[in-house]
Amino acid sequence: MSEKLRVLVVSHGHPTHSLGGAEIASHGLHKALNGLSGVESIYLARVGSPVPRHGASALMSLRLAMDEVLYHAEDFDHFFLSNGDTDAIRRDLLRFVGDIKPDVVHFHHILGFGLEALYAVRDALPKARIVVTFHEYLPICHNHGQMVKRPSGQLCNGASPISCHTCFPEIPVSRFVRREQFVRGMLNLADAFIAPSAFLANRYVEWGLEAAKIFVIENGIVMGDKAPARELPSPTARRNRFAYFGQMTPFKGVHVLIDAVSRVPDDIWGDDSSLMIFGGNLERQPKDYQEKVAKLIEDAGRRVRFYGAYQNQDMPRLMRSVDWVVMPSVWWENSPVVIQEALHHGRPILCSDIGGMAEKVRDRLDGYHFRTGSAQDLADRLIDVLGAPRAWDNLRATLRRPTSHVDCAREHVALYRKMLKGEQPALPSAAVA
Repeated sequence: MSEKLRVLVVSHGHPTHSLGGAEIASHGLHKALNGLSGVESIYLARVGSPVPRHGASALMSLRLAMDEVLYHAEDFDHFFLSNGDTDAIRRDLLRFVGDIKPDVVHFHHILGFGLEALYAVRDALPKARIVVTFHEYLPICHNHGQMVKRPSGQLCNGASPISCHTCFPEIPVSRFVRREQFVRGMLNLADAFIAPSAFLANRYVEWGLEAAKIFVIENGIVMGDKAPARELPSPTARRNRFAYFGQMTPFKGVHVLIDAVSRVPDDIWGDDSSLMIFGGNLERQPKDYQEKVAKLIEDAGRRVRFYGAYQNQDMPRLMRSVDWVVMPSVWWENSPVVIQEALHHGRPILCSDIGGMAEKVRDRLDGYHFRTGSAQDLADRLIDVLGAPRAWDNLRATLRRPTSHVDCAREHVALYRKMLKGEQPALPSAAVA
């Protein structure tokens, strides 16, 4: 290892082209690593259509920072998490990593790059350490990595080739066996895995990854200025502005939230309460889901207000008009950036009582839990907080402090350095279940 620790952070998307939690987390880690003494980070992000490829090489810059490079990849098999363009991996990716000679290659996702990238890097850089961060359950679950059964929407507690075939009867059991063997075999080439939640880490241990190689490190956020509390029009006014931030997909449960708002009695909701939805991409969802949400919106009437999609840098401004943040996801989640943002800006959270949400939001300290997928139970929580004038202030006093991207980077560096020295890192492992 050189005197300066050199890290290559690999992401399946760049925040300027694909704004998701994994992209924000990986880019924040890269920026924070470069701010630490004795560390140098290079950021490699996958890009695809509608961004055109430039010339013969998959490598592109597109006027990004000098330490940020794009890698164009589109020949991706979502079933096997495999990249069909192995020529570009050998010609462009390996030339790139060979030039920069990183001590650590940290994959924040393998989407687009494919598991073949792990194999190629391991072969080309035998002395480097390879780290993989999981952001959902994609290696385990073919249903978008959500571990939700099709078509019922029931939560899945454990994957197997037979149970996966039940969700996808058109795919033979034998093909799921091959998928599991290929994916697990390729992942085992990594030296360590990072999970932002203990819940997710344990799921991977149950699936078959080695517990000693999985470490829990929370994703950090850039700790900018905090949004002040919303100014109330009068001393008796209520904290009654609820907000949803995120994509409008079936897994995110926005339909549960809109339904719940409609169930609150008129005399409790009043004329001044509102649900503010900051999100988009409903038009990209299945038609039956679009119709379902449209009907719920019609029933909710003036109680629901839509503000469209947003950029991460808009958060402080948007939070100024918000009292509560609601996370109604009907899948396990991992460590949603929205939770970190809400905690940073001092907004209590109402969330589903499962997975990473229940782990990150302490019930009655950081907010309130409600039964996953139950519009009525969420409606009851809305009724509770609307009828309890001191609930918001009491929770504000006990909200935990979120992890900064700098603290997150320091934890990563401690892991990197111990791995490079051949020592067993003294960090929390997945063995917490």
